[in-house]
Amino acid sequence: MSKIRNLAAVAALAATVTGMTAVAPASAQEIEEFRIGILGGENANDRLRSNECVRAKTEELLGVETKLYAPADYNGVIEGLLGGTIDMAWLGASGYAAVYLEDPEAVEPVLVKVNVDGSYGYHSIGFARADSGITELADLEGKVFAFGDPNSTSGYLIPSIEIPKAGYSMKPGEFFGDVVFAGGHEQTIVGVYNGDYDAGVSWADGLGAWEDGYNSGAFRKAVDSGLVDMTEMVEIWRSNVIPEGPIVLRKELPTDVKTKMVGLLASLESMDAECAYGFMAGEIKGIAPITHAAYESVIEARKAKIGN
Repeated sequence: MSKIRNLAAVAALAATVTGMTAVAPASAQEIEEFRIGILGGENANDRLRSNECVRAKTEELLGVETKLYAPADYNGVIEGLLGGTIDMAWLGASGYAAVYLEDPEAVEPVLVKVNVDGSYGYHSIGFARADSGITELADLEGKVFAFGDPNSTSGYLIPSIEIPKAGYSMKPGEFFGDVVFAGGHEQTIVGVYNGDYDAGVSWADGLGAWEDGYNSGAFRKAVDSGLVDMTEMVEIWRSNVIPEGPIVLRKELPTDVKTKMVGLLASLESMDAECAYGFMAGEIKGIAPITHAAYESVIEARKAKIGN
């Protein structure tokens, strides 16, 4: 994955938001409230807590009531964006593809998480318990393999394409004894950790130390929450680099609302690093501009694999 080369744009956006305190809040005639959707992947309470600071900053900036929505699965956020009941969300690349394929005019990608090394990619990580004797995919014959959510890029779409290409059918009974959906990233990680599944996939930037859950991603969130000890698990497979999913805004929002939200989030890491850590699932370098073009390959992959 090529590095972000336009990080200067972040500085420009940060400069925009610096003067926002002098800008009048969005009027109630423009929007009556602002609604932020949060993808599944961890329990609802943790998701709400991680995003509360963004909710509060948004409410102060826009001058309207701002609400968080944490549906049980990815589809709840996707349907909310399509139906106009959610205004903003941080989607996975496959989730964005799902929205775009259903309605290309529903949302626009505006920003992306930038890793500490300047990249904006991450990996689907296959893993198992360290005491299981499983060290690679070949050791999983006849065993139970867990995906996360059907709308997850790293928790389903990419591994469901790349693992069969490596020679291991994902059809239950052909190689794996069974292939199941755990319900989300946290459920997959905890399920493998507890021995409910022999192996599974989740996501991480792949940077930093395994025992920390890498620098950012679902493993880091699980470690921070005290749910798992990474030294009791082992990485057994890693996907090719996946483009980090976009923060999207509903296209029909007033222009000034979209401008303010882009400025706020682009400056979040420099303005409030602790808030950015929770919002972006770990350590980041910043939040940078992104466009639809970055996700065209994922859209085509989802269309070929799932159809929508």
